[in-house]
Amino acid sequence: MWSLFTLMQSEAAPSGSIVSTVLDMVLKGGWSMVPLGVCSLVAVTLIVERSILTRAGRIAPAGLVETLKGLKRHPRQALAACQKDASPLARVLEATIKARHETRDVQDKLALEAGEREVLKLKQRMRLLSVLPQVATMLGLLGTVVGMIRTFTVIAASGEALGKTERLAQGIYEAWTATAAGLVIAIPTLIAYHLILARIDRAASQLDAGVRAWRESEEPEALVEPAASVDGELALAKG
Repeated sequence: MWSLFTLMQSEAAPSGSIVSTVLDMVLKGGWSMVPLGVCSLVAVTLIVERSILTRAGRIAPAGLVETLKGLKRHPRQALAACQKDASPLARVLEATIKARHETRDVQDKLALEAGEREVLKLKQRMRLLSVLPQVATMLGLLGTVVGMIRTFTVIAASGEALGKTERLAQGIYEAWTATAAGLVIAIPTLIAYHLILARIDRAASQLDAGVRAWRESEEPEALVEPAASVDGELALAKG
């Protein structure tokens, strides 16, 4: 089966082409190519997932604050609008609206806690992504070291002097392929990790800006009106 696969690849990719060269390097990389392949799959999955979750449009949907501004005098409807929206900004504004009868300090504290919870959700699995570049690099180096040991062992056990240089060159080529593969995986993953962290920082700024925009549109008398009516009913009951 493996020989048939190799034959098909050799027929599909002409000798000397980029595809055949890459395939040849992968096949000669040794056992370390298997965990390196797993690292690459995990890295791609995490990068795609975090990139989707940290999109600016998902963090703070356009028109959400404007919609809530139109519901300033209807807190229950504003809460319902927030609950229907799955964005992080909606969660933070929901906490802010629920605390509308509290003091400004309490509102700020609750909004900050809600924002921190949303940022923590965005940072999920980021530690795993940060580890993958180091793991890929170390696996590549390990594969190279094992390949070099195997190469020198075979050459030392061979009694023939003729062809030892060619064998050594071939063994070194195959051994360093693992290191090259590890670096090819590690470098883009490391870049993507820092880009996603920058997107998360931008998301935190978006949440803060959304809360500020909502605060600027607040009408204290409109938001405190339900509490005032409750206080009036309590006063009448005592009287």
